[in-house]
Amino acid sequence: MRKLLIFIVTFFCTLFMHSQDITGEWNGMLEAMQLRIVIHIENLEKTYQATLDSPDQGATGIPVTETIFENNELRLTMENLNASFSGTYDDEKISGTFTQNGFEIPLILQRDAIEKITKNRPQEPSKPYPYTSDEITFQNTEANITLAGTLTLPKSGDIHPAVILISGSGPQDRDETFSDHKPFLVLSDYLTKRGIAVLRFDDRGYGKSTGDFGAATSADFATDVASAVTFLQSRTDIDNSKIGLVGHSEGGIIAPMVASNSNEVAFIVLLAGTGLRGDKLLLKQQQLIGSAMGMSNKQLTNNQEISTEAFQLIIASTDSESLKTDLKESLTSSIAAIPDNELPLGVTKSEKSIANLVNQLASPWMTYFIKHDPAMVLENVKCPILAVNGEKDLQVPSENLNSIKQAALKGGNKRVTTVAFPNLNHLFQECETGAPTEYSIIEQTFAPIALETVTEWILEHTR
Repeated sequence: MRKLLIFIVTFFCTLFMHSQDITGEWNGMLEAMQLRIVIHIENLEKTYQATLDSPDQGATGIPVTETIFENNELRLTMENLNASFSGTYDDEKISGTFTQNGFEIPLILQRDAIEKITKNRPQEPSKPYPYTSDEITFQNTEANITLAGTLTLPKSGDIHPAVILISGSGPQDRDETFSDHKPFLVLSDYLTKRGIAVLRFDDRGYGKSTGDFGAATSADFATDVASAVTFLQSRTDIDNSKIGLVGHSEGGIIAPMVASNSNEVAFIVLLAGTGLRGDKLLLKQQQLIGSAMGMSNKQLTNNQEISTEAFQLIIASTDSESLKTDLKESLTSSIAAIPDNELPLGVTKSEKSIANLVNQLASPWMTYFIKHDPAMVLENVKCPILAVNGEKDLQVPSENLNSIKQAALKGGNKRVTTVAFPNLNHLFQECETGAPTEYSIIEQTFAPIALETVTEWILEHTR
């Protein structure tokens, strides 16, 4: 999902004492996303403690779940991101691999600071904006958290139609910053210039929003969005009858969840949303991205078999601890039977690798996502729906459009429009292959045809 390939890490960790001195600042670059990370490690008597910054996303002091440093090897587990890092300390460098959802990215941590590479992003707006842009906060009283965001308002008129932007998977800031792109900033600018107010906000527990991101599922994020609807309804400059939701990737799952439980949502727009149950979507995603990454047919087949068995255990599970035991047994057995040269990318036979996979698969977010069937929710959405996809989207393939439409029609909602854009990827960029490795090297943030289509549809439904 939107970004199931989001690689932003949270670190609070305890490291075991070791003869090597690993205290101080470590710098690395996740090349595929062009995202810098900075780890600060300090010595606390018999343990170490560390925090992580993501300077390109304006995030500092982010906590981690588990860190182990022994025998010159640093191992980090980030359960809330379904991610891990394992690297070897040598000559003032820690060389290793960052893994998320089975996909690997080389990562080298070094002492020297890494300068930000400024990339051309011609669509990003610059101040002063021709509209009002206010920093706001609102409360999710159910979760007892505060969400922080930005509300942009056209300068003309007394009241305005409005949309709430809902980000994809992984901790996201209000601009949905990814691969040095800010798609929500570009989208909000485009919509506001055309008379539509836009609310975008930092995910809970990220940026300036409070809460625990790692413990949350899509259902929890839906309560954040419902709170955003309530906030807009309280304002005298917003037309309460014309508040819509625009969700990208996982946000395209959350939007129908909110709309199906509220008469206050006037319409929803699904940007690369899904109509397939989570396990089925992930199997398709793994197949497409694995092929794009050069995995052999045998590796792809083995990956599908391993994942299918693991997903079946998750769907049948009712207890998290028992699930971890079952997953460990299943993964250990199936992976051991595969020759080393036929293992999928990101998979090894080591106990550490299998333990990381177990933690990723058994996390609250992942188990909820795998079990969740968005089609069942879409059947209960009664407001107008626009669903759009890029035909080269490898994370949420465009075949989901038919699943979304059929689910809406099954529920009696005939006000559903679907559009597939040729040559666009998961971020709605014009692309060559659609592979996530292209995201950062493409200058375009959001294809004009997608911006125009979405905006015209919203304007038509808010006149």
